[in-house]
Amino acid sequence: MVSRPIVHLKRKFNENKLFACSPVFTDGAFALIAIYRAINTHVGVRKVMEKNRPVGIFDSGLGGLTVAKAVKDLLPGERLVYFGDSAHLPYGDKSAATIQAYSVKICDVLLQHDCKVILIACNSASSAAFELVKAYVGSKALVLNVIDPVISYLIAFFQGKTVGLIGTKQTVGSNVYRNKLDLYDRNIQLRSLATPLLAPMIEESFHKKALSEKIIAEYLSNSGLNGIEALVLGCTHYPLIRKQIENYFEGQVEVIDSSEIVAQSLKELLSDNDLMSSKKSAVDEFLVSDFTESFQAATSLFFGRNVKLEKHVLWE
Repeated sequence: MVSRPIVHLKRKFNENKLFACSPVFTDGAFALIAIYRAINTHVGVRKVMEKNRPVGIFDSGLGGLTVAKAVKDLLPGERLVYFGDSAHLPYGDKSAATIQAYSVKICDVLLQHDCKVILIACNSASSAAFELVKAYVGSKALVLNVIDPVISYLIAFFQGKTVGLIGTKQTVGSNVYRNKLDLYDRNIQLRSLATPLLAPMIEESFHKKALSEKIIAEYLSNSGLNGIEALVLGCTHYPLIRKQIENYFEGQVEVIDSSEIVAQSLKELLSDNDLMSSKKSAVDEFLVSDFTESFQAATSLFFGRNVKLEKHVLWE
């Protein structure tokens, strides 16, 4: 007996037009078609659900908002869940073990919100906890940090040049930028300087006062930064004082703000994994480990609208 296909059609198979094609069905064909449709409907709905899951972003405080704002400007259809660990800021003077503990706890919160990507919007946490977070999160979400996209940018545009880096004690002390650059052997000379007063100054809004100009100048005049052609802002707080830094160098040094670079990297990551949201706009969520009026005001100022903060205590 000759084996027959389940469905014989008078023209090329098109599942959507199946019943309009006057087919001759063998036994069980209706059941198989129903299963086919159910599977494809389920897969399609699941894929849309995957794409429309939120992007989780966290930092110790205000700094990560510079990254979140850049992401929102570039990807308005992505729903953001931002966690500001305001109860434990700044991370820059904490040990690696402490930062790792905070980061894992925050990842639990973001995974509870079903985030498809976790973006570590903090250089200190990126240097101390990225590998641990990746291992901890596993296949539940993609993980991105704020250091690797900048490394890629330096490799592309600053081969054979001298680049400065300012950041927290944790970021500079970890040598993470130097170690990553050495892997590519592009002859980039890196001159790093810890600037521990800058993040707390920004958190307390002192960057808007005249005193900040003196503190910034004191750091940037350090001889260790002599001869640099570009300066990496190695803390996500620092874009808030980018103008003062650019004014100090009078246009002679390119100031590299990681927020836009990281946002573009996130877009590429989502696109490569077919996870770009199908929506044109989305409502974001902002969580903090400790509520403060200053954080509320700063968040609303960043996003140009009234933002409601939800307190989420990491440890009871």
